[in-house]
Amino acid sequence: MSRTDQAGRYHAVAIFLHWLMALFILTTIPVGIIMAQEGLPRDLQDRLFLYHKNIGVVLLLLVAVRIAFRAFNPPPPFPASMPRAQRLIAAFTHYGLYLLVIVMGVSGYIYVIAGGFPIEGLNAIGFPRLVGENEALSDRAHAIHSAVRFPLVLLVLLHVGAALYHLAIKRDGVFQRMLPGRR
Repeated sequence: MSRTDQAGRYHAVAIFLHWLMALFILTTIPVGIIMAQEGLPRDLQDRLFLYHKNIGVVLLLLVAVRIAFRAFNPPPPFPASMPRAQRLIAAFTHYGLYLLVIVMGVSGYIYVIAGGFPIEGLNAIGFPRLVGENEALSDRAHAIHSAVRFPLVLLVLLHVGAALYHLAIKRDGVFQRMLPGRR
């Protein structure tokens, strides 16, 4: 199977990983905001924390798979008509998203585990704790996790905005390269 088809589309695996991660990121962000609100019923707050922690781990694994896949299956080149500045911004945004998802996943993991809390999905498969309980480490990881959320949301908005720009205004086919099932 070729890495991309003749029209410069992304590989089907890259498309699948992109949309799966998009779904998880776009649900995990609001869940993370809501779960921290005061006055939520305890059972709802617990379910939100459970979702956020476990999907965060899944996102960390997915970004690792996506980076490994991309190393052996580079994305199609941008259209020649795309200005150099847009290409640079797109590259910065993509790599920034990868980096920030990794930082969020690692800091979230450390925050939870060093804080003495479980990550139920990892516990269920017998994954060992990679750090011990350490309140100071948990606090530092929480600070990083909290600080990175704003740049992550900003890059997600930039990415979505650029995709919509290419879809609705430029109509240059860039958006369609990442659509599933389209040839």
